[in-house]
Amino acid sequence: MAEAYIVAATRTAGGRKGGRLRDWHPADLGAVVLNELIDRTGIDPAVVEDVVMGCVMQVGEQATNIARGAVLASKLPESVPATSVDRQCGSSQQALHFAAQAVMSGTMDVVIASGVESMTRVPMGLSVALPAKEGFGNPMSPNQQKRYPNIQFSQFMGAEMMAAKYGLSKDQLDEFAYGSHQRAIAATQAGAFKDEIIAIDGRDGKGDEGSTVRHDSDEGIRYDSSLDAIKGVKLLREGGAITAATSSQICDGASGVMVVSEKALKEYGLTPLARIHNLTLIGHDPVIMLEAPLPATERALKKAGMSIDDIDLFEVNEAFASVPVAWLKTTGADPSKLNVNGGAIALGHPLGASGTKLMTTLLHALKARNKKWGLQTMCEGGGLANVTIVERL
Repeated sequence: MAEAYIVAATRTAGGRKGGRLRDWHPADLGAVVLNELIDRTGIDPAVVEDVVMGCVMQVGEQATNIARGAVLASKLPESVPATSVDRQCGSSQQALHFAAQAVMSGTMDVVIASGVESMTRVPMGLSVALPAKEGFGNPMSPNQQKRYPNIQFSQFMGAEMMAAKYGLSKDQLDEFAYGSHQRAIAATQAGAFKDEIIAIDGRDGKGDEGSTVRHDSDEGIRYDSSLDAIKGVKLLREGGAITAATSSQICDGASGVMVVSEKALKEYGLTPLARIHNLTLIGHDPVIMLEAPLPATERALKKAGMSIDDIDLFEVNEAFASVPVAWLKTTGADPSKLNVNGGAIALGHPLGASGTKLMTTLLHALKARNKKWGLQTMCEGGGLANVTIVERL
């Protein structure tokens, strides 16, 4: 099978709900990333054979194939096709898998994998809530109800179930969340994100007010955070362990990577950042929902012939603190290798953009530390998980 290489990886800085990116149409936000990938590689945009873009709320401004909309808003020619992927929070990680598989199969040589989500302009849950409000039903079918009687799939309940199953206390989760902010602060102040972030114009203030500002740092980081303040946040459920402070932040953003074949490396004079070593995907219990990264990591390492200690850095999406903390407890991974520049609790989780966002951060962190192996995984709605192992070159 042919090899697949990542030759460029970039992202916008995360924007808070109603924050600096509130004026950006998501197609235009996605186009920014596509343009930047072309600029970073210097490749002729006409040789891009497909754009695969993750997006979860494909309704309203993100409807009608947002990937194609982003291409038409970019410098890419009309001849470049595009498709939108929804694997819930893993949408753009799946976009990366599809891009890599296209290259590995030998059917394509240059593919962009990307993701976009404006959670300000297309709120989470809108694709379900809006049709239901208009009398068009909901995604839970009669046969699903027979299989899962009287069960409502809920990521929030899944996070609580994870904490209970793995014996995680509220204090443990609060401490992890505080650490996420501290790592994100240190990374930002040290300029660790400088090379991966595309600086774009945003707007400060709120609503229709505010002036144009340069948006070049993640807006969600709480620089004044303290462990006591995090511990004081109200529980989402009485008797539970999860709070808003130990959950990922609503976020606007876009991200992307360019995946190419060895033939394209030579033909277009490209320099690889990394080689894609393993692609793993599993389905798991949709009720606890968020547990899938744990067995998926085990399967990926087994398929790759590696151990957890062989990996230099990990990115495990911080949808809720209970997920990476349970992942650490189960895998025995070194905590100092996990989410070294902070995670979604501090930086935000722009749903469909998070997959290639995490990969972008992982690749840059490996380079900064002169490390070789990286593993990325995240929990996904429906009880799914992607795992990607890369080798930095």
